[in-house]
Amino acid sequence: MRIEPFGLERWFAAYEHEAEIMLAESGIRSLAADRFDLDPGVLDYVIPTNGDPEFRASVGDRYGRSADEVLFTCGTQEANFLAFLSLLGEEGAIGEDGVGSGSHAVVVTPTYQALHSVPEAFGEVTRVELAAPDWTLDPDAVADAVREDTAVVVVNNPNNPTGRNHAEATMRAVYDVAVDHDAYLLCDEVYRLLAESPRPPVASFGAHGISTTSLTKAYGLAGLRFGWIAGPEAVVDRAWRWKDYTTISPSLFGQHVAKQALGRRENQILAENRDLARDHRKRVADWIDRLGLDWHEPVGVNGFITVPDGFSDAESFCRTVVEEESVVLAPGGLFGFPDRFRLGFGLPTDELEEGLVRVRRVIRDHGGP
Repeated sequence: MRIEPFGLERWFAAYEHEAEIMLAESGIRSLAADRFDLDPGVLDYVIPTNGDPEFRASVGDRYGRSADEVLFTCGTQEANFLAFLSLLGEEGAIGEDGVGSGSHAVVVTPTYQALHSVPEAFGEVTRVELAAPDWTLDPDAVADAVREDTAVVVVNNPNNPTGRNHAEATMRAVYDVAVDHDAYLLCDEVYRLLAESPRPPVASFGAHGISTTSLTKAYGLAGLRFGWIAGPEAVVDRAWRWKDYTTISPSLFGQHVAKQALGRRENQILAENRDLARDHRKRVADWIDRLGLDWHEPVGVNGFITVPDGFSDAESFCRTVVEEESVVLAPGGLFGFPDRFRLGFGLPTDELEEGLVRVRRVIRDHGGP
């Protein structure tokens, strides 16, 4: 097995530690720990190791699924990793035990690199590109890419880095493609609840739907490292077997705080974060207009913006910004689009405003408006 270096994380490793402003972070600003009870009791493993049964049942209700169809994980990254381990190259076929066989995945891109690099390490990937500049998803293109040995179709909705939120009808059409080919549709939904009107989760579509998510992006709780897989019991059970070899159990602290965040505090947390995302989206949109740049106005807190004139590509632009103004942006070449850069606007307002001022100064100093 060979895994590609994670380009975005390597970029961050090179610049994030020394930079003054992180304008490439993909989540909402982090909440203060003192909003929660931080005493989970004895510092033991979570038992059973797939997560507290009552809490899993509560999470499962959000998808119309049972406790046995939910597995708690260390963030969405582990949820996706375990799902791919469970689906790609496994023996068996849908119908006998509910789990598809095959070593081929169809992945809708651009997207978070782990969603194509991990399946490529286990098997073969066919990419289906979103159509710029509106980043539309064509279900017919997905149908053309699916093969007899396709185990899973992978979509990130809302999308990272573009912020495109595919319509429910589009996602259901892609789901039907997966069903028609005895494959699963796995949707990474970490940004779903930052939308003003969230789309229904894919795990609620039917037997072939798998949703992965966490409390990182929409809730501002990245440090909990708490996420989950929701989907068919056969897939979740296989993922749990693989989890025995990764993190064994979810974080005890993570589960303790997650129960609070998904309880009576949830509506307030999401309302605050949606308000922040809405306000910051408007600030960035105005900044983009003043500079004559372009983007597809996103859902979530990431924008995929055209590179200003005067720079050969996004990497040149982003490197200049961090070296001259100590602001980290993410070059679009890491997502396959060297003419764009990703800007994250979920950070605190004063940091966002200072970061935008500094980036505009770089653009101006190199001949821009």
